[in-house]
Amino acid sequence: MSPTTATEPTVLPLTMADGARAELLCVAPDGEPRDAVFWLPAMGMPAKHYLPLATALAARGVAVALHEWRGIGSSSLRASHRCNWSYRELLQLDLPAGMAALRAHWPQARAWVGGHSLGGQLACLYAALHPGDMAGIALVASGAPYWRRFRHGTLVGMAYVLAPLLAALRGHLPGRRIGFGGNEARGVIADWARSGRTGRYAAAGMAEDFEQRLASLELPVLAQRMRDDWLGPAASLDWLLGKMPHALRRHKQVTPDDLGGAPADHFSWMKAPGSIAARMVEWIATDDAVFTTPHHSSP
Repeated sequence: MSPTTATEPTVLPLTMADGARAELLCVAPDGEPRDAVFWLPAMGMPAKHYLPLATALAARGVAVALHEWRGIGSSSLRASHRCNWSYRELLQLDLPAGMAALRAHWPQARAWVGGHSLGGQLACLYAALHPGDMAGIALVASGAPYWRRFRHGTLVGMAYVLAPLLAALRGHLPGRRIGFGGNEARGVIADWARSGRTGRYAAAGMAEDFEQRLASLELPVLAQRMRDDWLGPAASLDWLLGKMPHALRRHKQVTPDDLGGAPADHFSWMKAPGSIAARMVEWIATDDAVFTTPHHSSP
C-alpha cells in the first residue's frame, strides 16, 4: 500500500440501544479506503489518545475508527453506585454500534478489529461472537490477565480479589486515584478480575461459552508484544493466543529500536506508533497468506 495523506478525524455520534451515547473518532486516508480497523482502547484510556496510531495507519492507506469505552472520554455515562455495566453491555451494545457505524461510514472497506491491552482481549471476544463480521484481529501490548502468567503472580492474584471489593464498596473502581485504568464500572471489574483469577473468559448475564467460541475461531491474528511490558508479558500473550489454536497467528516482538529509542513498554509505543502501524498494514496487505502459528515470541 502506498502512503497517503490522512484527513482530520471525523466525529460520528453513537447512541446505543439503552440510550448511552459516545463519539466514534474516524481517521481515513485520501480516497475510498479498502480496509478499516475498528480499534478498542486499553482500560480507562480515552479514544483520542490513539489518534497518532490512527493517523499513522491512515497515512499508509488504512482507515481507523477509534472506539470510546463506556464511562470514559466522550461517553455520556460515568460509573457510580447508580450507574453500572459489565462486559455484557460492552459486547452486546457498544461494540456492535461502533462496528455498524464503521461499516456505514466506509461501506466498501473490509473491516478489521484490533485493540490495546484489555481492548485486545475484548476484540478477541467480539470476534469470537461475530467471526463473519471482520477479516482479522490486530493486538498490540495485549494478553490474558491470568495471574499465573505473571512474574509476581501472587500479588497480581491478590489484586483480582481486592479490586472487585473496592469497586463494590465505592460503587466503581477509582482507577484515576489508584493509578490503574480509569474510573471503572464495578461490573466490568468483576468480569475482568474473574478472568484474571480463573484464566477463562465469561461475562455476567451472557450464556455464551467464550472459551469454546475462541477455540473455534479461524481468523488471522497479528500480535505485537512490547519487549519490556510487565503488564503484558510473553506468557500472558501466549495464554491468550493459546485459546485460539485454529487462528492463523503472526506474533512479533517490538523493541526500543522499533520505537525510535522509546521504551518498549505498555504505553510508550502510543507516542511513536509508526513501526506498529507499518507492521499492521503489511499484515493486512497479505492477509490471504498462510501464516505460521508459533508457540513462542519471534523478534
